[in-house]
Amino acid sequence: MARLSDSYRQSAESIGSILLLTPAGHRIPLSSVASVEEVEGPSTITREWGQRRITVQVNVRGRDVGSFVAEAQRRIAAEVRLPPGRYHIEWGGTLENMQRARTRLMIVVPIVLLLIFALLYLTYNRLLDALRVFTGVPFAAVGGIAALWLRGMPFSISAAVGFIALSGVAVLGDMVLVSYVRQLRAKGLGLEEAVQTAALTRLRPVLMTALVASLGFMPMAISTGMGAEVQRPLATVVIGGVISSTLLTLLVLPVLYMLFGSPVPTAEEDNDEAVQRSSDAERMPA
Repeated sequence: MARLSDSYRQSAESIGSILLLTPAGHRIPLSSVASVEEVEGPSTITREWGQRRITVQVNVRGRDVGSFVAEAQRRIAAEVRLPPGRYHIEWGGTLENMQRARTRLMIVVPIVLLLIFALLYLTYNRLLDALRVFTGVPFAAVGGIAALWLRGMPFSISAAVGFIALSGVAVLGDMVLVSYVRQLRAKGLGLEEAVQTAALTRLRPVLMTALVASLGFMPMAISTGMGAEVQRPLATVVIGGVISSTLLTLLVLPVLYMLFGSPVPTAEEDNDEAVQRSSDAERMPA
């Protein structure tokens, strides 16, 4: 296929002056049978599976991708009319990755929560004690949501991963308190006295557990460098959840013990805990 010389491609008039040969042998200019105009078109034409494709890219700032795409879909459906059968719209990029991650999280999150509860039950061998410790998870979720709201951050996949990590960290303070209450009950102390003694004695270990987790994520929460948009939501969820879980552990968990009571450990459980404490003491350096 021949290409026109440069002299014919200088302007629309030059192309319109190209002479065409008719069946009768006459020569007529191209402008007499066609309209030649100079318009702007795409610099490149991309194709996928033999079809033309136009990509529209958007950087979303100040809001989450999910709500932005939902609003864009509503407005395009209401205001944009595309010829039927020739055009179709596909939403991809970050939204597509987020939808795949959301599907995986719907499977991972229940499994994580079940594993945490199962490990708690295997630790205490009592359903009631396992439920008491597990209350730290919803307490922590409240703090994580509040922290995102205070910092004006949308719920994202990194924030969801932060909630998964928070589920394991949140039960640590509860375990410290519940384990000591069980030890005091095994020694013969009454329920009210055991709860009060444990709340006062284990205050510092519970606070230290919370501080270690919170301070460890603080650099991620205030980071501004590359990847900060992923690190900040995760760290914010963990810090906010640890703070709320610790406060509610010190205030609500003793109340739950007082309301629902706690059976006195059996002699076998008492011996097991005594053996555990003695073995721990033997491992401690003199």
